[in-house]
Amino acid sequence: MIVRIGLAPALGTAPDGERLAELAQGLEREEFDSLWVTERATGPMGDPVVTLTYAAALTRRIKFGTAVMALPGRPPALLAKELATLDLLSGGRLLPAFGLGIRDPGEQQAFGVRREERAAMFEEALPLLRRLWAEDEVTHHGTYYHYDGLRLRPKPAERGFDVWMGGSSDAELRRTGRLSDGWLASLTTPAEADRGRRLVQEAAAGAGREIEEEHFGAVVSYRRGPLTPEAERRFARVRRVLGPAPPDEVIPSLENLDRHLKRLMEAGLSKFVLVPPGPPDDWARELAELRDAVLYLQTRRNR
Repeated sequence: MIVRIGLAPALGTAPDGERLAELAQGLEREEFDSLWVTERATGPMGDPVVTLTYAAALTRRIKFGTAVMALPGRPPALLAKELATLDLLSGGRLLPAFGLGIRDPGEQQAFGVRREERAAMFEEALPLLRRLWAEDEVTHHGTYYHYDGLRLRPKPAERGFDVWMGGSSDAELRRTGRLSDGWLASLTTPAEADRGRRLVQEAAAGAGREIEEEHFGAVVSYRRGPLTPEAERRFARVRRVLGPAPPDEVIPSLENLDRHLKRLMEAGLSKFVLVPPGPPDDWARELAELRDAVLYLQTRRNR
C-alpha cells in the first residue's frame, strides 16, 4: 500500500498570500505529499483554482488537489481548459476531485443550479470533461450541454487525470464507482470507510470498471483539546447524515492521529488529507509537529 499524506487549511480560512506561501513551502520542505483546498462559494475561503495556482508558483514538487470542487453549475468546456492550464503550469501536479456541492441553498444559488438537478448535471458533465481533456474534437448533445465539433486546447500534461469524487450517501458512492477513478471520504469512521470502499468497488464492477486499490482516501480533521464550536457544528451536521459516532472515531486528537490513520489504512484507505482545527499561529511549528506525529506512515519515494 502506497501511503500519501497531504494537508488542507481549516474550513473558513480566508485568503492570505503570506500564510499560504508558508503552508505550501512548508509542506514541500517537510516532504508532505500535497496541498488541498476545500470549496465554499459562499464562504470566506478563496477560489480553489486561483489558490492552487498561487501555491503552484511557489513550489516545485508537492501536488495540488481539490477536496472537493463542486461540478454542477460550471461549464465543462471552460472548467476543462482552466484545470488543464493549471496542470500544465504546475508541471502535471494537479489532482482534481469533484462532488455535487454541499447541501446549502446559498451554494446552489451561487452556482445557479437547483438542488434536484445536481446529480443529473454531474453525470453528464464528468464524462464530458474526460472527453474534452483527451479528444481533439468533441460533439455532444445532452440535457444540459451541447457541443458541435468543439476543439479545446491546451490539454493536461497527460491528456487527462485520475479524477476522484467525494460523497458519503449510497447514491454518491455508487456514482463514484460508475464514474470516478477514486473516492475521497470525509469525516468518516474506519467502519464507514470500509463499507464505503466496498460499495464503490461493487458499483465499479457492476459498470464493468475497476478502481485501483490505491485510489481510496479520506479528509481527516484533527483537534487539539476539545472540539471548537465550528467543528462541533460541522460534526453534528455530518453525523445527522451518516449516523451517530463518538467524536474520537471521526475527529481524533493530534496525539491519536496516527492510530486513527492506521485504522483507516486497515479499512483499505491510503491517501489522507489532514485538516487542522483552525489556522495555526505558526505553520512551520504545526507542520513540524504533524511530521513527527504521522509522516513516518507515508511511503518513501525513490530518489
